[in-house]
Amino acid sequence: MRYNDLSEKEKSEVRMYGVTEAGMREAVESSSTFRFSGPAMVAASMMSDAQEMVSYGPYDSDTLANILEDQRQLLNRAKFVLFTYVMDKETA
Repeated sequence: MRYNDLSEKEKSEVRMYGVTEAGMREAVESSSTFRFSGPAMVAASMMSDAQEMVSYGPYDSDTLANILEDQRQLLNRAKFVLFTYVMDKETA
């Protein structure tokens, strides 16, 4: 589906996460890490990936902006996993 065909809510999700929530749920729930190690490990893996991105080092200001945006979205995805799959289960 093209970006312009998305609803406003879905466009907001793409800006926040880099993907729609539906796409993120599908990716998370179909991952082997989720099935074998659980959602907390999925979130930890995402945070480790964001941390690793720090070591890339910018080649120029455009690259730095892209890395920072990718890190921001990745950390938002990790928080989504924690809030959706881990914290909801703890408060239930």
